[in-house]
Amino acid sequence: MPPVANVVLGVTGGIAAYKACELLRLFTESGYDVRVVPTESALAFVGAPTWAALSGKPVTTQVWDDVHEVPHVRIGQAADLVVVAPATADLIAKAAHGLADDLLTNTLLTARCPVVFAPAMHTEMWLHPATAANVATLRRRGALVIDPAVGRLTGADSGPGRLPDPELIFQACVRVLARPGSGLAGSGSGLDLAGRHVVISAGGTREHLDPVRFLGNRSSGRQGYALATTALARGAEVTLVSANVALPDPAGAKVVRVVSAADLRAAVLDAATGADAVVMAAAVADFRPATTQSTKIKKTAAGPEPVALVRNPDILAELAGTRRTASSPDQVGAGHQIQVIVGFAAETGDADGDVLTHGRAKLATKGCDLLVVNEVGVDQGFERPDNAAVILGSDGTEVEFPMGPKEALADVVWDHVARRWADGAR
Repeated sequence: MPPVANVVLGVTGGIAAYKACELLRLFTESGYDVRVVPTESALAFVGAPTWAALSGKPVTTQVWDDVHEVPHVRIGQAADLVVVAPATADLIAKAAHGLADDLLTNTLLTARCPVVFAPAMHTEMWLHPATAANVATLRRRGALVIDPAVGRLTGADSGPGRLPDPELIFQACVRVLARPGSGLAGSGSGLDLAGRHVVISAGGTREHLDPVRFLGNRSSGRQGYALATTALARGAEVTLVSANVALPDPAGAKVVRVVSAADLRAAVLDAATGADAVVMAAAVADFRPATTQSTKIKKTAAGPEPVALVRNPDILAELAGTRRTASSPDQVGAGHQIQVIVGFAAETGDADGDVLTHGRAKLATKGCDLLVVNEVGVDQGFERPDNAAVILGSDGTEVEFPMGPKEALADVVWDHVARRWADGAR
């Protein structure tokens, strides 16, 4: 990404237009050069002086202003990113059909950079077949259309159609800008995961001893959420199975919340039906208590009773196993085989071998296509924005990823997944 990226923020006439002020602030405070291009109806919600003051640039809706500068062409040509938030059903329809009756729609026609739409509308509008067809058209051309959030809408209505949180829209835009070659179809589209459904697990499972205590695996879920955010920015449909994670949902992802390993197994196997890839980034407990007490275990002078443990199912190995056996109606993925399965292994060295020795052994026993191995410790791997790893392939490849942002590691993982899709190999 260049030191200063030129961002065009399109704003349309929906009640969520006021949230675009926060999105504009996120861009400008992060050093981006932003020009706001509202529609005429957007100014009924937030006036031009507000946009001009916040962006430091003049604001107009018409192609007739400053005609000598040819704004209806130049703004789009100079942009590194165009994001429309909120994007109404009307604007999406115009963009899909190539209509250009104001400055924003002209800008969308002339842009050859990444284009992101963040829809906001009533549920009936979002679910209407016409809107669905228009969204499909834009995605097919290489635009990123973020699915709206589910929640309270105007008045008492509630459902899908709510504008995602501005921070999440901003994060998606940053990931799009970080991808070289992103843009509309015909100009080097970077949405290489478009048309793919990926399932990602994240976080750490909890196995309850009683209503208060549990056995758990240490995990913030950051790596799994980074995988979801980057996949969305590359055009994928994402189902995120989230185990005890205190992070905001990535904009556009379907999030399934779980607690225990059994919960996670059921959710992943259900979502994996018809998926093109499954990435098991969650820290799943290997064991659970043989019995769970319905009341709190009291502290006594005699001391605690021993806790008997039983083994949890190996979800990663089970997923890989479904590809080695004939599909049956009650199996996950019946009639469809997951093309790429990725595991994560948080490892430490010991007397039996170093981190990679354990990782290679795990890759062989699990049967997955890729295993991302990272060394963990007190201040390493967990609850940090960065990570270092080695990506082991079932074909014998080993790729080292030096310490860097977890989003960057996620992009490298998706690069490997996309390569395997292209090769038609597991």
